[in-house]
Amino acid sequence: MTDLTKGRCLCGAVTYEFTSKPNWTAHCHCESCRRNTSSPMTSFLGVDRDKAKFSGEATKVYESSPGVRRHFCGDCGSPVAYDADAYAHEIHFYLAALEDPEKFEPRSHVFAAEQLPWLHLGDDLPKFQGNAEDSD
Repeated sequence: MTDLTKGRCLCGAVTYEFTSKPNWTAHCHCESCRRNTSSPMTSFLGVDRDKAKFSGEATKVYESSPGVRRHFCGDCGSPVAYDADAYAHEIHFYLAALEDPEKFEPRSHVFAAEQLPWLHLGDDLPKFQGNAEDSD
């Protein structure tokens, strides 16, 4: 049996689901994600694109930089997903928009070089200066 995970925007108009375990989970500190969510960092998980689907209202899409798309609800404005040409095999969902975000604990921090100086974290997770894939 495959686990089904669901998520939604604040108003519930945009819904999505995926049927696989995440490929990764992480907190992101990049300026673009901070501005998109108006928060000091945000948390994501990445799943194989072919295991995920949107339902309900179609997302609105904003191209925040070339090849990078941010999906959000056109009614309430909630961000729901990140989509980029560089990760064509995946789609990234915001952890806090899941119905059960407590099931998916972030395993690292990415773009830690852009972390706000007043944000003091108390975890021992690995901190990558950029993307974890670029830090090998």
